[in-house]
Amino acid sequence: MVIKKAGFMVSVVIPTHNRGWIIREAIDSVLGQDFKAFEIIVVDDGSTDNTQDVLSSCRDRIKVIKQENRGVSAARNEGIISSSGTYIAFLDSDDLWLPGKLETQCEFFRKTPNALICQTEEIWVRNGKRVNPGKRHKKVSGFFFDKSLELCMVSPSAVMIRRDLFDMCGLFDETLPACEDYDMWLRINCRHPIHLIATPLIVKRGGHRDQLSMMHSLDKYRIRSIKKLLEGDLLTEVQRKLAVKVMTEKCLLYTEGCRKRGRWDEALEYEALYRTSNIEHRLS
Repeated sequence: MVIKKAGFMVSVVIPTHNRGWIIREAIDSVLGQDFKAFEIIVVDDGSTDNTQDVLSSCRDRIKVIKQENRGVSAARNEGIISSSGTYIAFLDSDDLWLPGKLETQCEFFRKTPNALICQTEEIWVRNGKRVNPGKRHKKVSGFFFDKSLELCMVSPSAVMIRRDLFDMCGLFDETLPACEDYDMWLRINCRHPIHLIATPLIVKRGGHRDQLSMMHSLDKYRIRSIKKLLEGDLLTEVQRKLAVKVMTEKCLLYTEGCRKRGRWDEALEYEALYRTSNIEHRLS
């Protein structure tokens, strides 16, 4: 990755695809922050709706990058590479930042100079109504690799990352059409603590059909991510045992799901992967 000389304190990267109906609200939630030492980079990932028309209304205050449709990982990566901030903050185009989000996280880094990444608490809204996340989604601080294997414990819209961390852990995996954030946080948290600011400073909005989290078969991508980790050298022996255990469980569940839906070739593929990981799990 090419590191540019820092020109801003924070670079805000907003990937978007066909979100003309909502993206201006996301941008305005950044522009309304009291902390002003930031740049906004919106990466339009091949939108075919009115996204460009919406962006043109505030082009004097944002940088717009338009690319062919390559997925959210490629969009975030393009934003990172094109940024010049000391820190990178992400905002999904259907989410909102609450007042004080940038200032609070920048103050955290000023007080904790060795920290590389932090996230804030969040408010969940589904179909316009506030909902409470379940206990399994409760955020924690520090090292929580074991919990992250089960499900994604970090929200992209809530994080701020010192840009040096991408040199250590790499960019988002562009081969993953979904669960790319799950993959990133695993790579980071197996080596580095992810700090939590317990104040809710983002609104995470869901329920609309175009959300990646609404895709079926998400465990397939989580399995790929764990498999990739196991093939590398990032994990400690304890972390490796945890990863093998969770991968074995996910392979079994996914195999059963494929059989129920008549996806026989896929069932055979993940059954073979299950048997391999199950043998390693028993040996460990």
